Amino acid sequence: MSDTTTRWIHTYEAVISFLGGALNSGVSRSPTEAARLQTILDGYLHSAASTNVDAIVHSLEYRKTLLEISASLGLASDSNLRTSLRTDDERIAALLLSIFDSNDDTATVLDLEGDPAQCFLDVVQDTLDRGFLMEPEHSRMARRMIRKLSESCDKFPSSLFITGVTGREEDPTFGGGYGDIYRASYNNAPVALKRLRYFIRGSELRRIRLKFCREALLWRDLHHPHILPFLGIDQSTFSSTLCMVSPWMEHGTVMRYLKEHGHADVDKLLYEIAQGLQYLHSRHIVHGDLRGNNILITQDWRACLADFGLSVVSNATSSMSTNRGGSVYWMAPELLDSERFGCEFTRTPATDVYAFGCVCLEVLDSFFSAGMSCGSFDRVCPVVHGKTSVCRPA
Repeated sequence: MSDTTTRWIHTYEAVISFLGGALNSGVSRSPTEAARLQTILDGYLHSAASTNVDAIVHSLEYRKTLLEISASLGLASDSNLRTSLRTDDERIAALLLSIFDSNDDTATVLDLEGDPAQCFLDVVQDTLDRGFLMEPEHSRMARRMIRKLSESCDKFPSSLFITGVTGREEDPTFGGGYGDIYRASYNNAPVALKRLRYFIRGSELRRIRLKFCREALLWRDLHHPHILPFLGIDQSTFSSTLCMVSPWMEHGTVMRYLKEHGHADVDKLLYEIAQGLQYLHSRHIVHGDLRGNNILITQDWRACLADFGLSVVSNATSSMSTNRGGSVYWMAPELLDSERFGCEFTRTPATDVYAFGCVCLEVLDSFFSAGMSCGSFDRVCPVVHGKTSVCRPA
């Protein structure tokens, strides 16, 4: 005979136990208030979830309610409450790992829409941010789930959004493949707003929004002196589109910097570019579009890598890693003519290293800037077919 007993899941058992004990000990000065709070606790116990996914979806609501009860009892700063919260946070992290490992639970998550999807995203991101998924494989699983759910429900974790962007200039300063760059202000500092092109429609808009989603989620987790910082997503400056926000780099690209200040620091800059690239690869991330115009100079004269629109997680599915966009003159031969080399078009750390070699030539020599900035694919073919090679700069 099969066991049909429902398994009720309480994500905050430790906190409930702590608060129940506090109420029983008479911590509340008012019997009426104590009865009200006990009723809320009892209601939580009777509304516990029966599936892992439901438990996660409702956990933020339950946490808010339990913290309100704690505050009502004057226990918001109690060390025992903090200990109980940590115990329950560890339980939630274990529950998330169980979901990540289950094909059925993963399918259920990816079917979420609206508020339930938003709640699940927020719990996973919050659990990551507070250090409860520290193992590299666990954090990769969590980020993969965030990316997949964000793409399927067209939402982001709430913590990615910022408010207070002001002073946006009327016209864009730069234009890119799928977005325009505007200058604005945030926290009294100049920032760059990367805005989705508003005139894109239909299936192309869906594709571009997915690209925006991937770039924002990937960029958000990168923290290194030679990676352009990600400040957040702004959704109020333009009513119809989202913007990614980053610090404004007054010195511009590395190519502009070298043109205006000379090549005295070129070795230092190349070393810093290599450090930024090494950091990406240590995180299993391929930049995918490394070139001079995607390398910026900070206020304190450091090089930092930018524009992660073609970046991929190196163990991601082929649908993520085969986007053929990018600049051909910085592409490895196996990307330009994958059939000739007997491989699929796939960006890898090795193709990034090839692009870095091209960047070295670009900043050390006038070859690229003079003749390679706007040519045709035919001019690259001799290199691909081994009939010539790029000359080493003098």
